[in-house]
Amino acid sequence: MNSGGGARLDLVSPAWVNRPSAGDSIAVDGCCLTVVESSCVNEDQYLLSFDVVQQTLDKTVLGGFVSGRMVNLETSATPETLLGGHLVQGHVDSVAQVLQIDEQPGNVRMHFRIEETLAELLVPQGSITIDGVSLTIADVSDGQFQVALIPTTLEWTNLSERCIGDRVNIESDILLRSIRQLMVARGILPAIDQ
Repeated sequence: MNSGGGARLDLVSPAWVNRPSAGDSIAVDGCCLTVVESSCVNEDQYLLSFDVVQQTLDKTVLGGFVSGRMVNLETSATPETLLGGHLVQGHVDSVAQVLQIDEQPGNVRMHFRIEETLAELLVPQGSITIDGVSLTIADVSDGQFQVALIPTTLEWTNLSERCIGDRVNIESDILLRSIRQLMVARGILPAIDQ
């Protein structure tokens, strides 16, 4: 990636059933990007290229990507897609920082510090998206939240590579965001400064 007004992000992906085409939307660590080029590296891998604008680099973790980083990739849902989590748009609200990692038999608890403007959109047993992974919030308190990660989630996503101090992309639940926006529009709640 380069800087100064945006960047080109090139990713080598395992081959999918349907190779993404230019114009397709792919979530990269939870950030919806548009494929600008797609080619076969070999029968098992694709090269996917994305143009990333400066605002996205500034407001997400994508600006800190280094060569060799593993990322979570997900194609857009269609009306025929089975939803295994909650509705996710790929619109990153904020960046959170990993505060603590507790390893327990059968799961790992990760604790995160969240920006104050987003804290009111987090509720215990509510939904959250971390680096594109749909998860359930285990607990919320004092500008922090935690999630429990089962072995399958750790195996199939890059969350197993996160360490204390790492930053992650956060997308809050669209239903809570929509309700809050409606309440702001009706003067029931104040607007959030961003």
